[in-house]
Amino acid sequence: MAIHLTRFDAADYLQTEDDMAAYLAECAEGDDPGLIAQALGAIARARNLSQLARETGMTRAGLSRALAYDGNPSFATISKVAKALGLKISITPAKQPARNTAERSRRTRPAAAVKGAKRASA
Repeated sequence: MAIHLTRFDAADYLQTEDDMAAYLAECAEGDDPGLIAQALGAIARARNLSQLARETGMTRAGLSRALAYDGNPSFATISKVAKALGLKISITPAKQPARNTAERSRRTRPAAAVKGAKRASA
């Protein structure tokens, strides 16, 4: 008995806005710009790629190529697509490893308080 396999497409499983937001957030956690473009492409297909193409001023084929894993879209394209999808792009600081507490407390105390404490005890 032969097994019939079909190509996986995340767009088939992105049913709600929450699904789409969670999928894109998870893809954005990595350092792979191709994965982010591909995730936007899946969201675009789940919503209506033809309508999105009209809203961004791109052709459906051009948009589909740009939002493929190896599409290498410009930031302007990503920005237009995000806006048309009702998404907002934001930048946050990268997570840094925790530093030792003594080092952190030395950096956070004001210099005047440290100097005043030394004079008072002398």
